[in-house]
Amino acid sequence: MQVTGKITRDSLMTLEAYSKFRKDHKKDVMAHRQLRSVHLGEHINLQFESETSIRYQIQEMLRIEKIFEEEGIEQEIEAYAPLMPDGSNWKATMLIEYPDVNERKRELARLIGVEDRTFVEVEGHARVYAIADEDMDRENDEKTSAVHFVRFELTPSMCAAVKAGASVKVGCDHTNYPAHVTVAPEALASLASDLR
Repeated sequence: MQVTGKITRDSLMTLEAYSKFRKDHKKDVMAHRQLRSVHLGEHINLQFESETSIRYQIQEMLRIEKIFEEEGIEQEIEAYAPLMPDGSNWKATMLIEYPDVNERKRELARLIGVEDRTFVEVEGHARVYAIADEDMDRENDEKTSAVHFVRFELTPSMCAAVKAGASVKVGCDHTNYPAHVTVAPEALASLASDLR
């Protein structure tokens, strides 16, 4: 899978080429996704996206749906490409995970607004709170969604600090879900590669 900095129809593989690639490289892509997964407490998982993860998602959708026509390919790119970081930010899929259906329903009602109270904190800098669900609102007066798309916009000095080795915390200060974690060095090295 070629990383080019921009996903276009021409930079994607044909269904046939992707099928061959997938057999040999699915394990590598899954390891990349796992590396970039930050668990915030027991029930929130932030899956930080990258060009690799978004390319994989698009290719998977094209494969599953057997899309090979130009219009369909463009629609998949339009749906997923905005989730790719663009040099001054990190973008993540935020998953709120409760295996038990009743517990999930109860907790999603208690966690309204949790996506807006999630932050990253670069060592020596102020917290940056998530800009959530820019494509559509994913909560209502009764509950929040189990899936959110969040963006953390970093200043140039924060980007420079991360690239120079500053530590980064990910946290949440929602009343009903206080949690924070320091991003592991291997994960942070991968996240740093997203920044200009």
